[in-house]
Amino acid sequence: MLASVIEALRMAGIMGWDILWALILGFLISGAIQAVVSHKEMGKLLPDDRPRSILKATLLGAASSSCSYAAVAIARSMFRKGGNFTAAMTFEFASTNLVLELGLILAILLGWRFAAATWAGGIVMIVIMVMLMRLLLRQKAVDAARRQADKGVAGRMEGHAGMDMAATEGTLRQRLFSAKGITATAHYFWMDWASLWFDIALGLLIAGAVAAWVPRDVWAGLFLAHDPALAKVIGPLLGPIIAMLTFVCSVGNVPLAAVLWNGGASFGGVVAFIFGDLIVLPILDIYRRYYGVKMAAVLGLIFYAAMAGAAYVIELVFGAAGLIPTDRNVQIMTETISWNYTTWLNIAGLLVSALLFWRFLRTGGPDMLRMMNGKDDDGGHHHHHHHHG
Repeated sequence: MLASVIEALRMAGIMGWDILWALILGFLISGAIQAVVSHKEMGKLLPDDRPRSILKATLLGAASSSCSYAAVAIARSMFRKGGNFTAAMTFEFASTNLVLELGLILAILLGWRFAAATWAGGIVMIVIMVMLMRLLLRQKAVDAARRQADKGVAGRMEGHAGMDMAATEGTLRQRLFSAKGITATAHYFWMDWASLWFDIALGLLIAGAVAAWVPRDVWAGLFLAHDPALAKVIGPLLGPIIAMLTFVCSVGNVPLAAVLWNGGASFGGVVAFIFGDLIVLPILDIYRRYYGVKMAAVLGLIFYAAMAGAAYVIELVFGAAGLIPTDRNVQIMTETISWNYTTWLNIAGLLVSALLFWRFLRTGGPDMLRMMNGKDDDGGHHHHHHHHG
């Protein structure tokens, strides 16, 4: 037993080491962008669900924090500030599926084809979602959701949405390198770590445990790997459901995706699994608190349809282009941690993180974090508090 626990932890540790620099780089870029573009500006940019607004929402999301909880909280704050509901949901999708660190981590653990599939599929998914929302959402339902959103019931990572430290003077370059810009970058960077470390650690541990303990043929059986044609049909339907039940944040998903792929899930099934982070059970519960039960159910169904639909499209297109990898043995586990580019990038990343941490400490970061956690993660017990962000 002990040997298998150690093996699971070792796998988790090595996967964590492999993706560390990519996380640091992703959070750094996301922090820098949040430091120069304020959340208030974001809401104003999204007045309707016309292609232009949807494109802006997609770009803002791709540049934002990849934590699905933070994305969901920021999307609500955009909606409350007058942003269009569909555009806010687009932001949510982009910020969990089109962010830089997700693509980098996919490329590291699963290869560039999966990274390309997730980015291309993310765009297809947004198109499907916008079309479904136009078809199915009545103005009355959106108004009801807005009334519920305005009650300001706490979800998770509220602090993330309420926090706006962006520098707003001067050109973008001046904003970024001003004292205020550097401080804001440090704060957003460390807030991202604070809000994501648990999900990432959990994702790595689940993946390590599953890789070490669940025999591969279990996954092969579940995804009908013995019958490739059926596997292609069932994969995209099963993927999001497995994600729903393992409820790990977008980036924490990837190690488990590698395990599913090694176990025999179809390409579309793995892609759908990666997309599934916006309908995990805790997030469905947050939709209920934010927008009411009815809207939560509608969002759950529309999102599921968009995830599965996009995964089918990717399976077909990548299949036709001959881009589906055949190797089922993703070497997640570089046997030992050696002096290679990963190590150098990690050391550089840790140095940058340390500098930003020093800045974060000197500019009152820990107090802000405590304040946020006070009004955060209360599991919804304090329903009566209205937080005016």
